[in-house]
Amino acid sequence: MKKVVLRFMVCSDLHYKTPDSIEKTRFEEGLRRLYAYADSQEYPTVDAVYIVGDFANAGLPEEMKLVKESLDSGLRPETIVNLSLASHEYHGPQKEEGARRQLFEIFGQEADTHRVIRGFHFISVTTTEGCRFRQPQLDFAARELAAAHADTPDKPIFFFQHPHPTDTVYGSIGWGEAALMPILVNYPQIIDFSGHSHAPINDPRSIHQEHFTSVGTGTFSYFELDEFDKIYKTFPTGYETAAQMQIVEAFDDGSVLIKPYDVITGQFFHEGWLVERPWDPDSFVYTREKRIREAQKPRFLPGAVLEAAQAEEGLRIVFDHADGGGEDVNDYVITIRNEKGIVERRFALWSPYYLLERPAKMEYTVPPLGSGSYTVTVKARGFWYNESEDRLETALTVAAR
Repeated sequence: MKKVVLRFMVCSDLHYKTPDSIEKTRFEEGLRRLYAYADSQEYPTVDAVYIVGDFANAGLPEEMKLVKESLDSGLRPETIVNLSLASHEYHGPQKEEGARRQLFEIFGQEADTHRVIRGFHFISVTTTEGCRFRQPQLDFAARELAAAHADTPDKPIFFFQHPHPTDTVYGSIGWGEAALMPILVNYPQIIDFSGHSHAPINDPRSIHQEHFTSVGTGTFSYFELDEFDKIYKTFPTGYETAAQMQIVEAFDDGSVLIKPYDVITGQFFHEGWLVERPWDPDSFVYTREKRIREAQKPRFLPGAVLEAAQAEEGLRIVFDHADGGGEDVNDYVITIRNEKGIVERRFALWSPYYLLERPAKMEYTVPPLGSGSYTVTVKARGFWYNESEDRLETALTVAAR
């Protein structure tokens, strides 16, 4: 039976502000829960904590010192810590130059690092000019990846950057950076961890495989979702209830288990994503094409109910969640037609899939409609262009005011 030989935590976008900010409380609780989990396992060690940028909200030295205090009080001596800088650290009064100097003065760390931890290579690259990679960073990444590959060609290489590699994980279109891609694609054993977008890590699109494996790192501050057709714009209901981190375990056969963890509830979202042979792209199972092809369609369970009623503020719609067919539901499309069948309203609502503690039913109030008879329908959509074949439907009459 294979055994865990390495464990680390990776997160991003802490956005520390003040000593009493919720992000500080959440991150410190995350460290406590991380060690509690490790203590319950046969391999009881946390070997490293990697923080992938935007840990200081305004780039102020006092914010960085607060992060240092949390780490000093929360980490055990055997745990290595590594931080990346990004756009928010560069917001400080001394901009990028000052942030790089503060990283060394406060944390004793250079911006770009290459460590070997328990026989596994860890490479972290900090951005410049906000969230860009230029020649010094490209040269560093190319040189260190070549050395890591030569040393351990049949082991994963853990790579850390703040912006997502473009067109990989969820959030990487609006919040991605493509400059490193020509280098990264040469090494399929890379498992790349990135943040910046604040996209939830329990979104199944937060792991992506094609040329290598990409993983999103979430946020301890607030969610922002990377779709633009929703009634809420990009900030869904409950977006401020965010505290997520990835707990990563490597085994003695070179396989890796990535376990998305919700600090708010103290639970793993699921059993984890297993990367069996990171160095072999033919073994990849989290490819976009495969998941689109195999995705089940959401469906409403027997007894699911849609209710619509006139209220003072508009039309109140309440309905039961759909079953995602092995995954969560991404969103719901609500259509309201008048008695002639003409669409009066059509809009999409996110399912609260990013929360483990979520409302029992979906609710939304539509702005007032004119008097008359209407039909309301709801369809559920998954993450892979998979839409429910069934739908909920109800009729109502809106009285004249």
